[in-house]
Amino acid sequence: MESILTLALMLLAVHWLLDYPLQGDFLSKAKQSGPLRVYHLIAHSGIQGAGVGLVTGNVWIGLAEWLAHTIIGEAKVQGRTTFAQDQALHIARKAVWLAYLLLSATHGSSISPWWR
Repeated sequence: MESILTLALMLLAVHWLLDYPLQGDFLSKAKQSGPLRVYHLIAHSGIQGAGVGLVTGNVWIGLAEWLAHTIIGEAKVQGRTTFAQDQALHIARKAVWLAYLLLSATHGSSISPWWR
């Protein structure tokens, strides 16, 4: 149980670390507007995906995080979600990754994450 809680905490921590202090003012503004706005959004999302991939030890979850983070970020830029909704979706997605990993572990997945 402790390893599950550790993984949940690390998923949240990597999100908050990469979304707040390590994102920086430049990237925060550049993904909102400018000639390379989409590129900067994808770059930011890729950093998030890499963080999730490192924490989970699963490249596929990292790639799924990259895609999902991009879609959710674009919805916020387009004004379809608020900042609070954006953050709630990011946190809910971490719960999805955790549930997937737990189900995979209990059903004999051939992928062995670091926390098992």
